[in-house]
Amino acid sequence: MQVQSSQSISVRTSEDVVAVRQLVRKGSLLLGFTIVDQTKIVTASSELARNLLIYGGGGVAIVEIVQNGGRSGLRLTFEDQGPGIPDIELALRDGYSSGTGMGLGLGGAKRLSHDFEIDSAPGKGTRVSIVRWKAL
Repeated sequence: MQVQSSQSISVRTSEDVVAVRQLVRKGSLLLGFTIVDQTKIVTASSELARNLLIYGGGGVAIVEIVQNGGRSGLRLTFEDQGPGIPDIELALRDGYSSGTGMGLGLGGAKRLSHDFEIDSAPGKGTRVSIVRWKAL
């Protein structure tokens, strides 16, 4: 996968979550995503940026325009140095929340993405990377 452009945003406040959403929308427009695909990737970015802030204590969001063969897409990576996720499988289940949320964040972001990767361990922080490809 080749990275065409990359931008990172420090996520420390709710205003930063809004900035992530705006950057993702801008990238999806640049790539010519349909309105449905724009909505899906922006929604996923919002969920993951909020998780970064609430559960990870803040971190960084990286928005990249990527190419793989003839496909173009947006890859979003969210990294924190927070407490980590002790049971990733459980955290991906709808309805599970370690806080006061509805428990749709991680699982919802996974469903809204074409590619989804998560790396986390207690005391080691969390890294979530998603890709949404432009429809051909």
